Amino acid sequence: MIKNEEQQEKFLILYKPIHDRFERFCRARVFGNMEYQDLMNDTLLVAFQKLDTLKSEKAFLSFIIGISVRILANHHKKKKEDLTANLNDFDIPDSNANTERDIEVYLLHKVLALLPDEQRECIVLFEITGFSIKEIMEIQNSSESAVKQRLKRGREKLVELLTFESDYKTKEVKNGTR
Repeated sequence: MIKNEEQQEKFLILYKPIHDRFERFCRARVFGNMEYQDLMNDTLLVAFQKLDTLKSEKAFLSFIIGISVRILANHHKKKKEDLTANLNDFDIPDSNANTERDIEVYLLHKVLALLPDEQRECIVLFEITGFSIKEIMEIQNSSESAVKQRLKRGREKLVELLTFESDYKTKEVKNGTR
């Protein structure tokens, strides 16, 4: 019983300083696919159970993000056949989005959900959560050039989606003016 309490205390000491960064990662990463709280809860449960496998306390955030990435991958495998990509599925207005900033965050999450998984994960880890490219390399088990390429392509796609450029190009093609 004492060992379990000590393990709980150690876990909380490691988790409290990174809670906000981890929550931002989960919110941005799962938008439109599942509830971020579910991902956080599932991840924290697994992380607590596997705490003894943590090699360095400094790597705790990478440890739990790696777990959440695997949980998401498993979730996507289970749901893949049920998913039909329909843009209308993402048109759920947020009743709490009263401020301009809230609307911008909502739109960003909506557009992030349209990116391929690896690009979205790179963008979220680097731009929102603040991971370095080397840390992302470890989490995604990829080369530096692959991570940089995903960031570059993801940013380009975000710019295209967040501007009216993509709508304009689509209308040109549909109207036969191209």
